[in-house]
Amino acid sequence: MDKLLPPGQFETEKWPILHKGDIPVFNKTYWNFKLFGEVKEEKILSYKEFMELPRTISTVNMHCVTTWSKFDTTFEGIALRELLKLVEIDEEVKYIKIYGYYNGDRFGYSANLPLEPLLGEDSLFVYRWKDQHHDWQDIDPKHGYPLRFIPPETFYLWKGSKWVSGIEFMKEDEAGFWEEFGYSMTANPFKEERYR
Repeated sequence: MDKLLPPGQFETEKWPILHKGDIPVFNKTYWNFKLFGEVKEEKILSYKEFMELPRTISTVNMHCVTTWSKFDTTFEGIALRELLKLVEIDEEVKYIKIYGYYNGDRFGYSANLPLEPLLGEDSLFVYRWKDQHHDWQDIDPKHGYPLRFIPPETFYLWKGSKWVSGIEFMKEDEAGFWEEFGYSMTANPFKEERYR
């Protein structure tokens, strides 16, 4: 895999932990994942249903807006494209918002993303990982357990919602959690799109 360090970044072999708010307690019985917005019919998946979806393994590079980059982390998870098979979306849908828990609110955090770049193997809802220093292991609660979205490396990592709870399908782009604080809507590390 290519190792291209975006401008203003430094390489680390660690996976630093940064988040805002409390770490939610996972309860398999009550957890669910909602697909909603510009869809013909909303879909709600239980944890069991979600984890029974086809799995993908992909190695990705991660770039954080706080200037660290970590290369060659391998994740196992469910590709976003698998979730698209479960709903009929309006043909004008061009954007999504991926939601996650924030201080007890399951839709308190969100990250906006264009849909088209997320259709490959590098857009995963992940539950385990490995790298050159670690064998396969579950992501821990601080990293977003039980499921965390990892975006392609063409997006800063804040677009990777932790403790995910749903996807809203949208025709128009709309600011997510950090975007409302002035962060970039597009967040491309290679163009150093940190802030608006």
